[in-house]
Amino acid sequence: MEAMRRYGWSLWVLLCVVSVFAQPHPLLNAGPMLAYAEMTETAIWVQTTRPATVQIRYWQKGRPETSRLTPPIHTNAEGDHIALFHLTNLPFGTRFEYELYIDGERVARDYPLEFQTQPHWRWRTEPPEFSFAVGSCAYFNDPVVDRPGAPYGGDYEIFLAIHRLRPDFMLWLGDNIYYVEPDWLTESGMRHRWRMSRRYPELQPLLASTHHYAIWDDHDYGPNDSDSSYRLKDVALKVFADYFPQVRYGLPEAPGCFYRFEWGDVEFFMLDDRTYRTPNKMSVSPEKRMLGKAQMEWLKNALRNSQATFKIIANGGQMINPMVYFEGFGLFPEEQKELLDFIVREKITGVVFLSGDRHMTELLRVTPPGGYPLYELTCSPLTSTAARGHPAEANNPARVEGTWVTQRNFALIKVRGKRGERELVLGVYDKDGNRLWERTLNERELRW
Repeated sequence: MEAMRRYGWSLWVLLCVVSVFAQPHPLLNAGPMLAYAEMTETAIWVQTTRPATVQIRYWQKGRPETSRLTPPIHTNAEGDHIALFHLTNLPFGTRFEYELYIDGERVARDYPLEFQTQPHWRWRTEPPEFSFAVGSCAYFNDPVVDRPGAPYGGDYEIFLAIHRLRPDFMLWLGDNIYYVEPDWLTESGMRHRWRMSRRYPELQPLLASTHHYAIWDDHDYGPNDSDSSYRLKDVALKVFADYFPQVRYGLPEAPGCFYRFEWGDVEFFMLDDRTYRTPNKMSVSPEKRMLGKAQMEWLKNALRNSQATFKIIANGGQMINPMVYFEGFGLFPEEQKELLDFIVREKITGVVFLSGDRHMTELLRVTPPGGYPLYELTCSPLTSTAARGHPAEANNPARVEGTWVTQRNFALIKVRGKRGERELVLGVYDKDGNRLWERTLNERELRW
């Protein structure tokens, strides 16, 4: 009763829910977490606290007779005690339930353990309807290393709010953790920060039943405002890929945290704005680049190749904001112009930008000469401290009216409609899951 008087009824209920979800297990540090989902394959990530034997039992939802048990994976310190299961030869368009076993013992969870495969819809049905969550800037407090004063992170119940909306997958748009000074000096420091951050109890339900895709920005790459000169960028990529497994990152000739994937009739082009970045303070010239030449050529070819209705270009920093007071593509004007001119010249339809970084949320609209309106949803922060940006940005002419949010928040994007009438419904929500605003983009608006 004292806790109820102290916190209030609603917060007391939330604390009870979190305590149930947490259910600490001596052998489980974090997870299970769903990684990518393709038509016949998915991956499930688990991290133990010490060397252990891990298995997954899974079956088609409602059909326990289809149960299969994975071969055991033995975690060890050299592998950061991570077990990564690649489940293959799955029926497409199917939902599954699963269980986690560590050292032969079932690890009970009081929230759903479910995953899915994507439908094989082309030439068969209308494109599927689905939804995905979007967020960036997730700071997880650690009093041992945090700066003195008020905690920088908070409102971790936001992850429970995302989970309640049950998106098919989530896009993490950078600064998904924050390295602090001791972390970015060594691989062991990086891994320590990921282990500490990934195990937050409020995260676990979302990890267990929503598929996850991620890119980085500076804080989960290295020091603040890092660029290509960061000495451990290859190590940072290895660690990042261990914690957000993907079918592949980068190219054999151009390693990096960039890739593409499809969900239904939407294709996502996930960009790396750090590995090939020249210094922000470098004088403007053709050599001043954020993406680098190899990644830019990959992006152009991927956009040419794509048959998707919507082509989502996701980046850690803002891409089209004309008010450049902080980091963003606008600091690299020649490379930015190269990409926008390419979209217009090649008549690439359906392009929408997603970004994070700014500790505020807004929907921007910019129409390049000869092109259609380009929209960018910047969504930030999840649990870091919110901000208002530069004072001049309060009247940003590119901002869609009523979309500026300066509190912790996330977005849910719904993809719906018949072929030829597809829509992106952009919704932004506060930490408790209350909708703050909603806007709809129609595919007809994003073409010539």
